[in-house]
Amino acid sequence: MKFSKIFYSIWAVLFGLFAFWQINDPDPEVWVSIYVVAIIFCLLAIRGIFPKIPLTILVAVCLIGAIYFWPDSVSGWIGQEVEQGDLTMKTPEMEEGRESFGLLIIALVNIPGLIKAWRS
Repeated sequence: MKFSKIFYSIWAVLFGLFAFWQINDPDPEVWVSIYVVAIIFCLLAIRGIFPKIPLTILVAVCLIGAIYFWPDSVSGWIGQEVEQGDLTMKTPEMEEGRESFGLLIIALVNIPGLIKAWRS
């Protein structure tokens, strides 16, 4: 099995877990949908399909969203998470920090496919 198939298979499963964990989120319809879109692009990548324009839009929107939700202090946000000791949301800043990193992960996972799409 090629590296890219393994890579995108693992991320499809992880994005499925991320979507599952969003069910109890204050706005699950938004975040479950975002992770489902990420799963769809991973499944397309597994089949060797890299749609240029949709991938460009996905990566751009995720990067813009990650910047928009970026926490004021990453170390402060991580410190709050470690201090809390569980995954419940205590503050809106914690939620926005998690959302920013989720969007950043989606963008980073799809950048190799985007590069491949633009090269072909």
